[in-house]
Amino acid sequence: MKILVIEDEPQLLSSIKESLEKEKFLVETASDHQSAIDKIFIYSYDCILLDIMLPNGNGLNILSELKKEGKSENVIIISAKDSLDDKLKGLELGADDYLTKPFHLAELNARIKAVLRRQKLEGKSTITIANIALDLKERTFIVNKQDIPLNRKEFDILNYFLLNKNRLVTKSALAEHVWGDNSDEVDNFDFVYYQIKNLRKKLQLANAEIEIESIYGIGYKLVEK
Repeated sequence: MKILVIEDEPQLLSSIKESLEKEKFLVETASDHQSAIDKIFIYSYDCILLDIMLPNGNGLNILSELKKEGKSENVIIISAKDSLDDKLKGLELGADDYLTKPFHLAELNARIKAVLRRQKLEGKSTITIANIALDLKERTFIVNKQDIPLNRKEFDILNYFLLNKNRLVTKSALAEHVWGDNSDEVDNFDFVYYQIKNLRKKLQLANAEIEIESIYGIGYKLVEK
């Protein structure tokens, strides 16, 4: 898998590159607007990490050009937390995800792998595992051909877990993904716990052949029974 990292902070760029190479990714880098443009329109990448603020240009302009080429869905924006408008505009332009600085490299790696797994759906809008199916377009959850009602947060949580099947999902990562950037301002993650508690109950009552395991003090993991 080939990844392009577009980031102008030398230390962060080096750290990301080293971390991804340990995960056996082929990594290329660009540290300014023009070098990024030169690479993305000559070569193909499985995932692009894109900083918004770049020397001699703006990352959103790059994203806009990528959208015209139909390549914006494999982009993860990495930028400062206070640039909410940039985040919203980036997602509107088709970016797949958004990660605020500072972030843990392990979390970045998890986001990248989630993007790559979504690409493996090959345009399909349904995730099917064991006896369950999650329709991302219709936002329906089916177990043994029966429709199981989920509220919006339960659906988003289950979607994130399914895309990260058998992988540890931290409480903070889940909260940021489902509830947004403001989730890191709360004192605890009780709101995550209650949603997962309700989701677990629905999975159990529906005899779903998946379950959400607790990893004490850290987070959760979705596995097949």
